[in-house]
Amino acid sequence: MKILVVGGGGREHAIIKKIKLNKNVEKIYALPGNGGIAGDAECVDIGAKDIDKIVAFARDNGIDYAVVAPDDPLVLGCVDALREAGIPAFGPDKKAAVIEGSKVFSKNLMKKYGIPTAGYEVFDDMDKALEYLETAPIPTVIKADGLALGKGVIIASTREEAKDAVKSMMEDKIFGKSGEHIVIEEFLEGPEVSVLSFTDGKTVVPMISSMDHKRAGDNDTGLNTGGMGTVAPNPYYTAEVAKECMDKIFLPTINAMNSEGRTFKGCLYFGLMITKDGPKVIEYNCRFGDPETQVVLPLLESDLLDIMMAVTEGRLSGQEVRFSDKNACCVIMASDGYPVKYEKGYEISIPEDIRDNIYVAGAKLKDGKLLTDGGRVLGCTAVAETLKDAVDKAYAMVDRVHFDNEYFRHDIGRRALEA
Repeated sequence: MKILVVGGGGREHAIIKKIKLNKNVEKIYALPGNGGIAGDAECVDIGAKDIDKIVAFARDNGIDYAVVAPDDPLVLGCVDALREAGIPAFGPDKKAAVIEGSKVFSKNLMKKYGIPTAGYEVFDDMDKALEYLETAPIPTVIKADGLALGKGVIIASTREEAKDAVKSMMEDKIFGKSGEHIVIEEFLEGPEVSVLSFTDGKTVVPMISSMDHKRAGDNDTGLNTGGMGTVAPNPYYTAEVAKECMDKIFLPTINAMNSEGRTFKGCLYFGLMITKDGPKVIEYNCRFGDPETQVVLPLLESDLLDIMMAVTEGRLSGQEVRFSDKNACCVIMASDGYPVKYEKGYEISIPEDIRDNIYVAGAKLKDGKLLTDGGRVLGCTAVAETLKDAVDKAYAMVDRVHFDNEYFRHDIGRRALEA
């Protein structure tokens, strides 16, 4: 089989490494891929949002199956376009991907179908939003409606911060069109949990839970990032919580999407908070999370490609999906200064014996050398019997990988170990 994977980050590298294990796979193309992915797939310089070129490439190269991994091409309808060209693909169609593409849509969906989430108000007029903030409870959460590279959420701890956030989105347009509509949301408290799930629109199979570390600095300080590391499973996600989530959140969401004529097939990501009133949805993503994928997929014992094809063909209920009962930890190595301003172009040194455990996100090949080419450069992932051993092994790998302006958090997994 010839497989095409759309995307070029650490998530895509993790997906490709897992798909490679399927004995029927003869060739994998990554569009656009990156310098690290080039060791596991043939990278083609076509952007993830260039739908017409992606479809033309898939048709011209006899692709048997495609995996569309990032949010942008899913929301733009990449799966629909591939399907119209006769190429089956993993991921939701455009109508279903709106669950991530619009925060306003997803909040209204939860309200309509009684799915537990934070209280909220929607605004498309800045003055009305600022007026609402005069009396809104503080702290509060300001969200851009559309996609914003995982950075369109600002937690404001004072009224001034909240007003600045609204102005930055609606007046300064720091997220472009994504900030034309905003959601102002109740601030929830409790441990956060990420749960990725396979679904074919009928059956939902949650994957191993994980805990992301979004802030740039140790002890959860600094700016929000795309994620500085993850551990799995998440100790706060007990069997009791999992059952409540299935009954009150996972199945009701799938049923709600079906009722709206937006059947979701692919990976549906549930960002949850375990509050004193039970689990509530913070956000939905219409795809594998990044860097959650880098700890969840290494624990998957069943064949990923077989599962994906079962999702696409609507036969997930008969497909084996089995996970290891071990623990995993991923530590992200970034360019110093991320997520704001950072230098690129430094040579990356990765020892040969740990390459299988390294997921490259922001790197390019130049004259045979792997050079940094992004904010988040790579993730070091370790699997072990205990969480402590997984954390220790991941940091031991970090010590062996080098590039000049490397930066990483020193406390990935600490909260989980304390729990």
